[in-house]
Amino acid sequence: ETPASVGVLDDTDALLVDSLERDGRATLSRLAELTGLSVSAVQSRVRRLEEHGVITGYKAIVDAELRGLPLGAFVSVTPLDYSREEQIPEVLSHVDGVTACYSVAGSQSFILRVRVASPGKLEELLNRIHREVPVSTESSVILQTYFER
Repeated sequence: ETPASVGVLDDTDALLVDSLERDGRATLSRLAELTGLSVSAVQSRVRRLEEHGVITGYKAIVDAELRGLPLGAFVSVTPLDYSREEQIPEVLSHVDGVTACYSVAGSQSFILRVRVASPGKLEELLNRIHREVPVSTESSVILQTYFER
């Protein structure tokens, strides 16, 4: 049993994870410099963190405006038919424009994060969501993002 497998990281593992969260393209050499370990020791630790699910993947962070999707919104979703509630995330995972789905406590069951090209495209996306699953929605348009981790 390793620290990562029980949800506890040692200081070096935490430093590696923090560094990779800030820069997923950090080289093993750079991580070795930061931790004081050899490149092979860092490689072994990173591989173990991946195998134990602490690091689940790497991705490019894209500027949504430059990609042509300047309008972001949070859409609160409340099922009209609670017998189909558990199907909602799977169905909506295939809908273009829905970038995340969070299960939440409160009057809504889910909050979606969406990205679209315009207010008209947001309206089209909301109409599609309503066609796909029996829900009511409430939207909050994102005006500005100050930070995102």
